[in-house]
Amino acid sequence: MAESILDLLNAHRGIVCAVGAGGKKTTLYRLAAVHPGKVGITTTVFMAPFPGALQAARVIAPQAELPTAVIASARENRQVLFACPSEKTGRLGGLSVDAVQPLHESAGFDLTLVKADGARMRQIKAPTAQEPNIPCGTGVVLFLVSAGVIGQPLDEAVAHRVDRLEFVTGAHRGEPIEPRHVARLLTSAAGARQNVEHAQLIPVINQVDTPERRRQARAVAEQALVEGEFLNRIVLTSMHKTNPIVDVIRRA
Repeated sequence: MAESILDLLNAHRGIVCAVGAGGKKTTLYRLAAVHPGKVGITTTVFMAPFPGALQAARVIAPQAELPTAVIASARENRQVLFACPSEKTGRLGGLSVDAVQPLHESAGFDLTLVKADGARMRQIKAPTAQEPNIPCGTGVVLFLVSAGVIGQPLDEAVAHRVDRLEFVTGAHRGEPIEPRHVARLLTSAAGARQNVEHAQLIPVINQVDTPERRRQARAVAEQALVEGEFLNRIVLTSMHKTNPIVDVIRRA
């Protein structure tokens, strides 16, 4: 039997976070859509409101009130979206990193999916020293980057925190982003590995929508597996396709 997206992203149970850029929310919602059990979806950072098309209960409340409301909602619903209100127009507020695991356990979720990073709709980013906001008890961290950035100039049109990307990857502002630069981002302690601690890190190269992007993404993955001995696979995806798995590059 072919491995499913739940298998490849190790998203059957526990707390799974998405960080980086290039499809975090899309990936989390895709995982929720195919998971057969009880699923919570939340955030530890500011984010846009949950899409109306999602078939799930919604709980938006101050953090102190969330446990009671989420537990009650989880008794009646298979999937629950929960977050805090925000003073920012058109945004939801994130939970503290200490609040997610107790809610995951007390609500009885099989899987809790967490957006733990912001990228301002860009396709690649490197974190600051305070990012990402990964909850205590996280078992898997998915670090996303878009295959569409390869060959594009490193600037604010495609990248969030250009200065950090220069530092982490060795790329220079205005010059084309090469596979080697993305590979460094996926293996750097100041990049994909930051704040991961004991969780499993699974890089996801998303938006692999053409044969050329697949070739470039494979080049990234192959180099990253050479440089990052802690990685056992890198998953290439196109999350808007019926079958989102494009390729899986594994350690030899």
